[in-house]
Amino acid sequence: MTTAAWTAPASRQVAFEQGRALRRELPRRMLAELPTRQRDPLGILAAQAATRVAELVPLRDERMSASPFAFYRGTAALMADDLAAGARSDILVASCGDAHVANFGFYASPQRTLVFDLNDFDESAWASWEWDLKRLVTSIVVAGQATGRDDAVTADAARAAVRRYARALAVGERATPLARFYQHFDAAGALVTSGKASRKVLRAAIADAEKRTGDKAVRKMTEADADGRLRFVEQPPTMTRVTPDVAAAVDASLAQYISTTRADVQLVLSQYTFCDVVRRVVGVGSVGTRCYIAVFVDGDGAALLMQVKEAGRSVLDEYGGCAQPEEVTAFVDSHGQGGRVVALQRILQGSSDPFLGHFRGESADYYVRQFRDMKGGIDAETLEDAPFRLYAQACATVLARAHGQSPNAAQIVGYLGEGRAAAEAIVEWAYGYAALSRADYGAFVDAVAARTAR
Repeated sequence: MTTAAWTAPASRQVAFEQGRALRRELPRRMLAELPTRQRDPLGILAAQAATRVAELVPLRDERMSASPFAFYRGTAALMADDLAAGARSDILVASCGDAHVANFGFYASPQRTLVFDLNDFDESAWASWEWDLKRLVTSIVVAGQATGRDDAVTADAARAAVRRYARALAVGERATPLARFYQHFDAAGALVTSGKASRKVLRAAIADAEKRTGDKAVRKMTEADADGRLRFVEQPPTMTRVTPDVAAAVDASLAQYISTTRADVQLVLSQYTFCDVVRRVVGVGSVGTRCYIAVFVDGDGAALLMQVKEAGRSVLDEYGGCAQPEEVTAFVDSHGQGGRVVALQRILQGSSDPFLGHFRGESADYYVRQFRDMKGGIDAETLEDAPFRLYAQACATVLARAHGQSPNAAQIVGYLGEGRAAAEAIVEWAYGYAALSRADYGAFVDAVAARTAR
């Protein structure tokens, strides 16, 4: 029996009062303030491009030039840099780092049910809670403005999202840490019960997600060669063959990946054999990072598709300057950036892909997950006004559940209160940042046009 003195952990009420006290140092109205300073947005994007596969940078430019919202999706680094220059709460939580409305969606749970949650964790790290919320709310504003939606609808949706985040976080915080771990907000269910237009959107999104299976992708993306071995069919520039050296390196590294998965998953994977791998272009801001799709088969020819994606340093760390907790830094030192992505995905999602794992390559870190396991989403730009507002709230509810897993969540609840004051401030900030992002978009499009004309 230990003789060490025992100290009771701080109660939720103590943390709540700490959050309320923070209002004196950082009044909630200060969340509206955009810092005035010299910026170099094109320089940041150029620095990112320099680390990407050079031949894919023009495709990244093309995708980011498609619309102000597409540009916003690809500029998490710019926003992290801008957030770092302003006032912040320093109430740290496990953060997504890129919580815009297009990074929420459907996917299959281990029980094969369809869930709605955050689905992108490349930029995840520990950061002030409001950084994720500001990125989400600004994306609501940018998406609303991009399609000429009435501004009153956009502003109302943005305010409703902040208030919903505050309420959902407060409700979750009343539970024990264990209960919060098991807690799942029924965001999709809220859409179902909210009107005919919303139900129509949800049914279409679910039907689309249910069609996006690994088996269907195998039929579309592969063919058997003369020996019966599955090979990917090239679809340049988004899917291209790799050199034999790269294929061998991916194959060899998968053993390291398998060692980072659970014992039951290792047993499943032991029954599959590697067949082929291709380079695959994904997303908008991620274009140019090294991403591969690998296909495996069992003894009867049944196929399994896995995505292998490069994991770089989080923009919250690199551009936001968020000092990470010592244990997080030590974890990344030991397991790499791929380990960071996997660990934070498991923390932030209510239900995660059991096949998640990671490995360290010679020049980069990677994480691995299933490819197209009933993954789908809702295009916020195409929604009618009522579903648009409800979708914004659904995303905010999910974000609150994710942030609620962190020990500091009660401080956020104390600081936010009912959320009205914070909603006005954060929406004002979001509108200001949306204007800044549109200006950056114009400069970016002009720079791309100038490079193309050379």
